[in-house]
Amino acid sequence: MSRTIIYTYKDQEKHISFSYSQFRSIHEAVAAAEGIDLTGYLKMEQQVEAVSSGEKAVRDFRDSHFRKLGFGKITLAPKQHRGIGEK
Repeated sequence: MSRTIIYTYKDQEKHISFSYSQFRSIHEAVAAAEGIDLTGYLKMEQQVEAVSSGEKAVRDFRDSHFRKLGFGKITLAPKQHRGIGEK
């Protein structure tokens, strides 16, 4: 089931479809949508995970890196609950 990501890139709000079967995280999906190569970032993220004791260090590293790339808010859109028989 795909979801919608709402993100801001260089002061423009954008929407894309997202599925965990294609990407590991929403951050990887928005970088791919903008054509940004994350190989160096992913290696550094693994190193930060290895030396840190909690998730906060990884989250701070990720957030600051994506701000440097020009991203603002990156979030999943709320799920749309539909009744039975509605499509």
